[in-house]
Amino acid sequence: MSDHANGRSESTDPVALTGKMKPWALSGPSIQIDPLFPYYANRSRDSIADEIALAGYQTVHYFVVRENEVDGALVAAFQRRGIAVWAMVLGNGSFGVSQLPPEWKGWRMELLREPDDGFQRLSHFAHEYVEWKKKAAARLVTDIPFDGFEVAEPYFPEWNGLRSGVYGDIGPHAQRAFRKRSGEDIPDFRDKHARNYYRKVPELYAQWVDLRVDAVNGLIGELVNGAGGVRDVRPDICVATWSLAVNGRGDVPGQLREWQGLDAVAMIRCVAPDMHVLQTHWPDWMRRRLPPHYIRGYARMAQSIRAAYPGLPLGVQADIGSLASMVRDREWIRRFGAVALEGDYDTWTAYEYHLGGYMYDEPPRPLRAKRTAADELMVSFSKRIAIPSVDELRLWSRESAMGTTGQLIDTVSSASHAPLELVDAMADGNRLLLRIRHLPKRPFHLRLEGVQDTPELWLLKGRKAHRNLPEHEVDVP
Repeated sequence: MSDHANGRSESTDPVALTGKMKPWALSGPSIQIDPLFPYYANRSRDSIADEIALAGYQTVHYFVVRENEVDGALVAAFQRRGIAVWAMVLGNGSFGVSQLPPEWKGWRMELLREPDDGFQRLSHFAHEYVEWKKKAAARLVTDIPFDGFEVAEPYFPEWNGLRSGVYGDIGPHAQRAFRKRSGEDIPDFRDKHARNYYRKVPELYAQWVDLRVDAVNGLIGELVNGAGGVRDVRPDICVATWSLAVNGRGDVPGQLREWQGLDAVAMIRCVAPDMHVLQTHWPDWMRRRLPPHYIRGYARMAQSIRAAYPGLPLGVQADIGSLASMVRDREWIRRFGAVALEGDYDTWTAYEYHLGGYMYDEPPRPLRAKRTAADELMVSFSKRIAIPSVDELRLWSRESAMGTTGQLIDTVSSASHAPLELVDAMADGNRLLLRIRHLPKRPFHLRLEGVQDTPELWLLKGRKAHRNLPEHEVDVP
């Protein structure tokens, strides 16, 4: 394994460095997917992988919401196309509890104010939780041959949580850990008149902040490097660590350390990852008019990592559509990616593929066609399409010939199109499966009309459907 965290390498061969790891997993554009969204349901895994590959991605971060609901066949479909797949697990809790053992309620964090958001926050100080999570992670990467493993959101809640009240863990697990470490009770965060109110006891509070940093890093370190952990069972796997970044005045790294237990340099020192990723924090991604170059404001954080670990690949993550007010279109994403790769970063990713503005703004476009039988075609579109109506679907061919260079050459005027006799049509995700009587044997250009996308499967409801533009032809070899 490469010793990126120390800026040196035992070998120049990427395979020798990390076993089966695909070297492009650490560079260039990548995308996050959450297959539990309806957009990915009731379609073949190959159609999902086909759509992502046609979007230009060679790396996917598979968001593991629950460890017992991971689609190994989908991972295999990506990997058959040479796409690297990271297993991205949550560190600080869980959406849903179906994968948790009966005793999980004893692992919960205690916060100053409990938000009603459906997320179960679990304590870094609950040793039983850490051990269960380690075993779950090890089982995950053993059962499914992921190329990489990463712990997203390993931090404590929340940005400015001492003011909002979404701050913890201050429960019994944290109290015992602090007393063992300092011999004192944890600072008081509720009563301003208390003798040990956190603002009155700066030295004690500093110990508390240090404990939280160590707990975040210790959680990831145990999952990755602990006995029976991820690297123990999969020494070939690539590992990434994640921390937050946000634009703001003053000592932003210090605020992240104080409020959420995040110290990127200390995290890297503890875990020795193959890559580190800066995740855009919600005060930035929620902004309606966030410019795509906003990550230039993260330069100080990126440079501190570079200074400590100059050989470590560094990535940055954006959100492209979690709220209706901040959906990012294709041009925004293109510019964001360009700024990232021209700046401090080796790679970038975004949450989540089907949330981008292109899903709502653009018609489905045919990108590739191939013959699957003498009278059958499979046409791959840029996005998921609805089940077509044979009565509404229209097809035309425009003949072409193959030149000496292997390029298609038109043999019929672009104004001349011959209708094709359609027998049957089916949809599989982004794929249109056509059966055509007397399908031309020579290469031709295919023009289609009547293909529609699937607004009922998008996150934001009430958006209009789009039909493909007939002038968007696709070549059939």
